[in-house]
Amino acid sequence: MELIQILLEPFGYEFMRMALLTAVTVGIVASTLSVIVVLRGWSLLGDAISHSVLPGLAAAAALNLPLTLGGAVAGITASLLVGIVESKTRVRNDTAIGIVLTGTFALGLVIISKFRPAVDIFHILFGNVLAVSYEDFLTTVLLSAAVIAFFAALLKEIVAYTFDPIFAYVVGLPSSTLHLVLMLMISLAVIAALQTVGIILIIALLITPGAAGQLVAKNLRQMFLISIAVGVTSAIVGLYLSFYFAVSSGGTIALTATALFFAISIVRKMTFSGRRAPQAFR
Repeated sequence: MELIQILLEPFGYEFMRMALLTAVTVGIVASTLSVIVVLRGWSLLGDAISHSVLPGLAAAAALNLPLTLGGAVAGITASLLVGIVESKTRVRNDTAIGIVLTGTFALGLVIISKFRPAVDIFHILFGNVLAVSYEDFLTTVLLSAAVIAFFAALLKEIVAYTFDPIFAYVVGLPSSTLHLVLMLMISLAVIAALQTVGIILIIALLITPGAAGQLVAKNLRQMFLISIAVGVTSAIVGLYLSFYFAVSSGGTIALTATALFFAISIVRKMTFSGRRAPQAFR
């Protein structure tokens, strides 16, 4: 009975009910994209995009434009810059990502310090799901629904591009367009996560759930299901922890995702100890 009371008590508050719905929505969309981010080896690129949306958000706030528009433009621009730097200067991909990541993030801080837009920089960086409004929730749902709809519509093409970009190009799939579409999806997912984990810690939900799924999944369907389960569980458990311990919701959600990854890793190692583990995705 006491356990039931502990589980139900937080949702006697309107802000907690709104926070739960928002966090679960973000958990679903981010963990869905996480599979592609992990399989494509885009962990650093996802990190770069999550940081690079800051100047777009800051500029949009300063000009009284929709944050969604500014963040999406900044995210796509950053992904294009990575490709340009890599191809024109012949530096390694991770070096190009590091250059763009630090440069765009610094630009965002400069814009914020210069124009002082009416946005809370701490909440943008680290989120505050307990303060989410109905308008924030509606924005999150609409962005997440758009990402999931595009993802489902292009699933076959995205899977082909993910596993073999050369084959996708040979059979006539628009690889460059697919790349840009995926970058746009990641940018929108980052913007959707502003109130939950923020643009810094969103990388935890863009990488960790997919990595956890890769450890134990035997096929792509299982990897998606496990990734989404980890993302949603992280959102719910992290929200409970932030409520009862009065700490950052973004931090607890990200920490929960990390803890689940290590727990799955340990269980997998114990389960397959002494015999060959099944090969997942490479």
